[in-house]
Amino acid sequence: MMIVGLTGGIGSGKTTVAGFFKEKGIPVYIADDAGKRLLETSAEIRGKVVALIGEKAYSGNTPNRKHIASVVFDESDKLEALNSIIHPAVAKDFETWKNEQNSVYVLYEAAILFEAGGYKKCDVNILVTASRDEKLRRLQQRDNSSLEEIEARMAKQWSDEQKKKLADFEIENHDLALTKSRVDELHEILLKRGKNK
Repeated sequence: MMIVGLTGGIGSGKTTVAGFFKEKGIPVYIADDAGKRLLETSAEIRGKVVALIGEKAYSGNTPNRKHIASVVFDESDKLEALNSIIHPAVAKDFETWKNEQNSVYVLYEAAILFEAGGYKKCDVNILVTASRDEKLRRLQQRDNSSLEEIEARMAKQWSDEQKKKLADFEIENHDLALTKSRVDELHEILLKRGKNK
C-alpha cells in the first residue's frame, strides 16, 4: 500500500484538500488529530509530558493545551522534547491504522511533514499552497487570532519555497473548483502508481 504525505503551511487549506481525497474513498490519517488524541488517552505520554512541562500540563486527564503551547513556543528545546515524545507515538499509531486499511493508497496529513522528516516514510508527497494574504485571511476568520499571533506561528514553519524542493506534487489552493479538479487529476496518477507498486 502506497503512503501519500499531504502537508501545507498553516492556513493553506490542507484539511479541505484531505476532505476531497476522503470523498473519493481514500483513507485519511490526520497526524495532528492523532497527536491530540494520544495526548489525552496515553498514560505513558501524559507521564512524559508532565515530567517535561510540569503538573500544570494536565488538569486530571485533560491536557491543558494553552499552558503546554505557551511553554513550548517560548522554549524551542522544550518544543523539540515534546515532539520527540509525541511523534514516535503517532508513527506507531499510524502503522496500526494503516494495516487496517484496504486501499491502493492512504493519505498521511501532517502540518510539519517536511520539518519533522516524516516525508521520508512516504512514497509520494503533496504540498498544498496558498498566497500569504489568503492564508492570513483564512486564519483570521478561523481562529480569531491577531495578525501578530498568526505571523509568529507561520515563522515556526518552513516557507513554501523550502517545502517545494521536497514535494512531488503541488496543489495551489486558491479556488475550490480548481483545487478539486487538481485532486481528481492527482487521484488518478496515484491510483496508477499504487497499482504498479
